[in-house]
Amino acid sequence: MCGIAGQLNLNKELKHNLIINNSLSHRGPHQKSSIRLRKNLIFYHTRLKIIDLSNNSNQPMSSENSRFTIIYNGELYNFKEIKNELEKKGYFFNSNGDTEVFLKGFIEYGINFFKKINGIFAVSIYDKKLNCIYFARDFIGVKPLYYTFDNDSFSFSSELK
Repeated sequence: MCGIAGQLNLNKELKHNLIINNSLSHRGPHQKSSIRLRKNLIFYHTRLKIIDLSNNSNQPMSSENSRFTIIYNGELYNFKEIKNELEKKGYFFNSNGDTEVFLKGFIEYGINFFKKINGIFAVSIYDKKLNCIYFARDFIGVKPLYYTFDNDSFSFSSELK
């Protein structure tokens, strides 16, 4: 189980929040990281290595051109089939995990990618070009994704605390 969180403030620059990062530590002891995507947008991630034990699946993970950045908690049961399909379309992979497949699948298919996947997940993907954040969770709701909007601040996390 990994931990994801993020903060967006519409009116001011954010500082990295160690409280958020540390409060997710128990969800992923193998790697803890954050990324400032804009002055007012930060993604946080803690990782529990399960499928790909290398550091190549560390998150937040960005596309080669840095347009897309993903934080993800979950498991795609059909990631090997989707990976094979994407490789036939010319995609190359640096990891053996499902996060990179999720990212590149979303790049290829957009929101229609959610019709192709089978798994349990909570995910956030930032599109730098469109300045848009996508949020999704599995259709059954196994992986939690909580959010709150208060005045000018939007926060989300895989945990309430």
